[in-house]
Amino acid sequence: MKDTQILSAFADLTVAPTPRPAETALVFDACHVGVVLRAVCVVEAVVAVAAMFVAASPVEWLVRLSLLTGGALPATLLWLISACSLKNVLARLPSRTQYLAGAALGAMAGLFCAAVLWLVGLLESAPWIASAFSGMLLASALVAALVLRARGQMPAATAARLSELQSRIRPHFLFNTLNSAIALVRAEPAKAETLLEDLSDLFRHALVDHGPSVTLAEETVLVRRYLDIEKVRFGERLRVEWSLDPNAEQARLPPMLLQPLVENAVKHGVEPCQSGADIRISTQRRGSTVVIKVTNSVPAGAGEPGNGLALANVRDRLSLLHDLQGQFQSALKNGVYQVRIEVPA
Repeated sequence: MKDTQILSAFADLTVAPTPRPAETALVFDACHVGVVLRAVCVVEAVVAVAAMFVAASPVEWLVRLSLLTGGALPATLLWLISACSLKNVLARLPSRTQYLAGAALGAMAGLFCAAVLWLVGLLESAPWIASAFSGMLLASALVAALVLRARGQMPAATAARLSELQSRIRPHFLFNTLNSAIALVRAEPAKAETLLEDLSDLFRHALVDHGPSVTLAEETVLVRRYLDIEKVRFGERLRVEWSLDPNAEQARLPPMLLQPLVENAVKHGVEPCQSGADIRISTQRRGSTVVIKVTNSVPAGAGEPGNGLALANVRDRLSLLHDLQGQFQSALKNGVYQVRIEVPA
């Protein structure tokens, strides 16, 4: 860390943070794989039920379902593609206008479905009005579901933020860090000053509003600060190996997602073991996916089982940000505990 940053670290705490530019307020976002899958499944379920009303046998039901799907599926994809393509335009509109736009696109998709079925000869006369209202109703239901999901993300993110903030300012971590700094003041004042700066940056990061996501590069910087602090406490007992892929740095994560995972590795791997533990943090870009791994050795009988709150917190926040595109796995095998995360690149 540069010397010019040492004095400014504490001075910045008394200055109000610069307000971030206002972000666009998008009511619903159809540009997610999970949204596409759910929309297709819901529409197919509605079509399957509708086909039952005009089918006299299971075979006839399957035939009509196939024919109706030929019109409903392209119409659903048309709505999803249109809503995703107009994402930036919709974000600049008032909330009510966005709702109306979603419904209007649904009406257009319904008309498209009726036109397709009429052209292939399944319908003698296309029910344009009924098709438009059906598409509008289905689109409105999907928009409402997306809005409820977006609203559900806000309290979950707030609760996660408070939980991580509490874990970061819990007494034993703060006191241990301050005691380590006091012990270094006379013997190694420069090292003590760096330690206090890292602690200041860690607290400041927890108190600043970073929005719904940050880059993987920002998260790794925070983890390095945390490990620098713990390195003073544990010395050679804490052995860290980094393997970072520069091509993965722009992947988006919820704020403060990696730090609790590394803190768990220190708590359950390094702290209870006299010989310490090895912690490995790796990132790798694989096509359109970024894989993040946090691994720590757990000697037999050294670690104590936790309550899993931190892992559940991480899993829920990852799911809220990336839906089905965010994957989270954890396992303990042969004395090695690993957390594996996949996010879009």
